[in-house]
Amino acid sequence: FMTSLIFSIFNSLVIILWIFLVFFPKRKFTKLIVDYPYIPIVFSLAYIYFIVQVPQIFNADFSTLNGVLELFINSTPESAAAGWIHYLAFDFWMGAWILKNSQNKSIPHFIIIFPLIFTFILGPFGILLYYIFTNLYFKLKK
Repeated sequence: FMTSLIFSIFNSLVIILWIFLVFFPKRKFTKLIVDYPYIPIVFSLAYIYFIVQVPQIFNADFSTLNGVLELFINSTPESAAAGWIHYLAFDFWMGAWILKNSQNKSIPHFIIIFPLIFTFILGPFGILLYYIFTNLYFKLKK
């Protein structure tokens, strides 16, 4: 029950936080969550809560694809939740960085909306889009 509850809370919370990044980029609350790593730190605490319940994670072989596959095959609700929280924390941190970086470079917000959405959904692909979109923006601006 507790695993499910904590998972649901963090899964819902991150959606609200992403809404602020995408739709309210200049609000004080958005600035607060972008300027300081509070959110990834809070998510890290949830991650630690789940990971300590999965002692076999410390024996996992991360150096081979088969080792990682075995970890997925033998997953538990706690290990799956830890993995998902891991993604949520890092993807959000990257989204916050994209917003802050774009504001520092005076890039219009509409240019980063798709990269932000794709960072939320597909992590690294959104970061790649940010790189492509911002480079195109600066080339066209010249």
